[in-house]
Amino acid sequence: MKLMEKFADQVIASGTYEPLDRIYVLNKIRGFVGDEDVEAKDDEPVVNQLVDLAVKRGKIDDSQTAKEILNDQLYDLMTPTPSVVNHKFWEKYQQSPSTATDWFYNLCTSNDYVKVAAIKKNVVFDKPTKYGNLEITINLSKPEKDPKAIAAAAHDTAKKYPQCALCMENEGYKGRLGQAARSNHRIIRITVGGQQWGFQYSPYAYFHEHCIFLDSKHEPMKINRQTLINLVEIEKQFPDYFVGSNADLPIVGGSMLAHEHYQGGKHIFPMMKASIKKELYFDEYPAVNAGIVNWPMSDIRLTSTDTEQLIDLGTHIIKVWDQYSDESLDIKAFDGQTRHHTVTPIMHREGDKFVLDLVLRDNNINDEYPLGIFHPHEKLWHIKKENIGLIEVMGRAILPARLKDELNEVKKFWLGAENKIADSHLPWAKEVQARINITEDNVDEVMEQELANVFANVLENAGVFKDDAAGNEGWQRFVDALK
Repeated sequence: MKLMEKFADQVIASGTYEPLDRIYVLNKIRGFVGDEDVEAKDDEPVVNQLVDLAVKRGKIDDSQTAKEILNDQLYDLMTPTPSVVNHKFWEKYQQSPSTATDWFYNLCTSNDYVKVAAIKKNVVFDKPTKYGNLEITINLSKPEKDPKAIAAAAHDTAKKYPQCALCMENEGYKGRLGQAARSNHRIIRITVGGQQWGFQYSPYAYFHEHCIFLDSKHEPMKINRQTLINLVEIEKQFPDYFVGSNADLPIVGGSMLAHEHYQGGKHIFPMMKASIKKELYFDEYPAVNAGIVNWPMSDIRLTSTDTEQLIDLGTHIIKVWDQYSDESLDIKAFDGQTRHHTVTPIMHREGDKFVLDLVLRDNNINDEYPLGIFHPHEKLWHIKKENIGLIEVMGRAILPARLKDELNEVKKFWLGAENKIADSHLPWAKEVQARINITEDNVDEVMEQELANVFANVLENAGVFKDDAAGNEGWQRFVDALK
């Protein structure tokens, strides 16, 4: 079958166009890749073939950016307009929230907005630790930045459109060097806290149905009472999803602090399964069950069917932590006017109960820990040096792509084979080798388990109250301050 005709059939089958529109659709395709059709290959996605054809004919540059733009422009032909998408979503929502999100997620995977094929490349496994099973991922899906885009960005001082990757203005944006192609991107309009927000999926998802809730305005992230109100409202609208916010400070926050947004999805994280190691009681909030979670990071969990009391107590904890210092543990709330304390708040539902985890964060640095006192320490940087954001707080490691090849060299080293082990991995590799008899049969199992152990250490480093006597005493002093 001819290539363009095959794709035209797929476009019409998607329901975006009627059979009567076939000539129109074919001419749209020809406009992108040239007039003459060619035979389709059976073993390669049709859009990939069309993009290759456009490169071959000089219709686009043979560059990563140009190919991504055309890929998404072609898939846009299979994607209804934003108004139609929103109408269908809310029509299906009348049946149930999950009916609506199932439909929207299917749309975003079938039109290649969610990069399913790329996501399948990621390495994913889980292994037991003293805190329960931790999830490890090596992120191989997100493409490396286009070198041309990096060079252009270095000399680009103009005001950006869209202002950032989360702005509403990305919906349908063609893309350019340094700004992702978004022709096939659609955003559901929702109301949160009396304001218009958007709901979308993440193109390079870190877990199932990884979604983003974003403010329609480009305003900085902030954690306060309104955050908790917003999380409750989102949970009421999407009870099958968790929702949480990265912290609103550098070092302990995520990579996108300039635009208010939350992350969510349909995944049960290790932290959600963690038990309470010490119950807490707050007389003024009798409808709320509270406790310190058995978790490497410092987490207070609040559970209630009474969302008003949940919000009130959560706000109280945030405000006290904001001002709280315990310099015997290097915990310091302020340097002059510079704030160092915030929380990573995460909410999910258990039936009619709302479960709020408040993970205490401190972004202080010192001479010994220049990247953060409560940040992965230098001996762990060979595995994880980046910020510990919301997803990792909950027990799912997002490790860099470089590790796939580097860890293969470590395994060769363990087996006594010729290798190119990086100097950064050598002390760790020798320490593991000294305590475990590593063979061809168990080398993969050992590697996975040791990565989980390192990730547990990473999370322990990020906890403000450590799991030891001094940390437990510190916890008690903070709990006393809450009373």
